[in-house]
Amino acid sequence: MLVKLIVIALLLFIVINLFRAGLVMVRQPQPEVKMSRYLGRRVLFSAIVLILIFIAQALGLIEPNPRPY
Repeated sequence: MLVKLIVIALLLFIVINLFRAGLVMVRQPQPEVKMSRYLGRRVLFSAIVLILIFIAQALGLIEPNPRPY
């Protein structure tokens, strides 16, 4: 249960960073705020989510859905 909550929190953080990058993109260019910082965080946390899911599945903390056939 804890692993699922952590994954959900990370996914929300990814979406928030995506929207923040979008806001920076539509605003006037400001030298102190860079869009690549938010997009880089999004990519980093996406990789962390994937690694966390693979590790949790390998340890048996989560189970994949059974095959449909």
